[in-house]
Amino acid sequence: MLNLNYKTILKVALPLMASSFIQSIVLLTDAAFISRYDKTSLSFDAVGNGGLIYITMFMALVGLSDGSQIIIARRIGQNNTNAIGRIFGTSIIAHLSLALLLFLFIQLVMPDFLMSYSKHKDLGRLQLDFISIRSYALFFALFTLSIQAFFLANGKTWVVLIAALINASSNIVLDYVLIFGKFGLPEMGLKGAAWANTISDGLAMTFLVIFIIFSAERKTMQLFKHFSFNFKSFLELFKVGSPLMLQSFIALATWTVFFTWIEQVGKFELTVSQNIRSIYFLAFVPIFGFSATTKTYISQYIGRKEFHSLKKIQQRIQLLTILFLLFFFHGALFYPEFLINMVNPNELYSEKSAEILRFVAISIFLYGTVSVYFQTINGSGNTFASFIIEVICVGVYMLSAFLLIKVFHLDIFWIWSVEYIYFGMLGLLSISYLYFFNWQKKIV
Repeated sequence: MLNLNYKTILKVALPLMASSFIQSIVLLTDAAFISRYDKTSLSFDAVGNGGLIYITMFMALVGLSDGSQIIIARRIGQNNTNAIGRIFGTSIIAHLSLALLLFLFIQLVMPDFLMSYSKHKDLGRLQLDFISIRSYALFFALFTLSIQAFFLANGKTWVVLIAALINASSNIVLDYVLIFGKFGLPEMGLKGAAWANTISDGLAMTFLVIFIIFSAERKTMQLFKHFSFNFKSFLELFKVGSPLMLQSFIALATWTVFFTWIEQVGKFELTVSQNIRSIYFLAFVPIFGFSATTKTYISQYIGRKEFHSLKKIQQRIQLLTILFLLFFFHGALFYPEFLINMVNPNELYSEKSAEILRFVAISIFLYGTVSVYFQTINGSGNTFASFIIEVICVGVYMLSAFLLIKVFHLDIFWIWSVEYIYFGMLGLLSISYLYFFNWQKKIV
């Protein structure tokens, strides 16, 4: 059982933040290599938009693994270790089924769909080249996410960190080798970036599979003794995980649509926005790390019926989130030009990109504060409520983006103001639910 002191919270959160930071470095490396490989920014935009499509599909799997994490953490809090193996086995089968469906959608449906809505067909074809290769990583992700959910629920987050280090280090090397054609290998450009991402995901998965086979938890929790597909466990996972799955998918799909609309405005606006997106992920380092920590803490303490501790959990994690945001993302406020030039050295886009990055930076601090309330709802198992909140926020976000882009045709600077609308709505609805609804009676 996790203690509620700052040291223990950081012990759980820091490896997750380091993992997120490493993934952010991977994204920055991809962007930096591609922007220097293709001076026209065409490949840079294609990797950005194609990567968003993949992440949208990937986040559906993440939502399902979040459900598994919440349930396993709850059973750990209840000291019901016999149920964990069944939940784990059921999670892998459920992830496999979903990964197969997503893979078939990308391979069979996405090509015609993507080309139909792309204003610039050359950009659309490059996106297809990237995503068709990248989609194979979904089969690595299903094992990676299932195993990560188990260790996150148990508070053993350093395992996730090691997997991220393997992923990042191999990806950086493979990016350089495959994009530019080094050490006798062919120059593959954009396709090289896709293969580098995919192969590095496979290496990280291999580490996690080997680690869990030889882990102490496999024995103490009799993980494989009770490993099976269990229909009751599936229903429980579906009840908790399906809203999270849809929630994650919808959130990223909305961002994908947002960037599609920007692509229809113009290539300049798209490249500027891809610059912002690349830097944006630095802000998610502490937010993602403390979000996963919040779910684990809330779920374990609810499992022990210690509801009086929840407010203290929220306050301490909020404070730590803001402090670490200042550390990781202060550059967006004080030297955005440097960050932008690190990703894309093309001076044509630097000034506008830096201007927008400074403008949206404050919205990230708003998100860091309110995300703790939203993750409290998820950690409590009331995932249908969090799904409804997400749907409302996404609806308002899409309406606002449509008006700003399609109706009023505003400058790209003001289009990015939708971030304030989304994060503000998320906080308002999450706080309202926790304070005005009797949610504790709906605990799983």
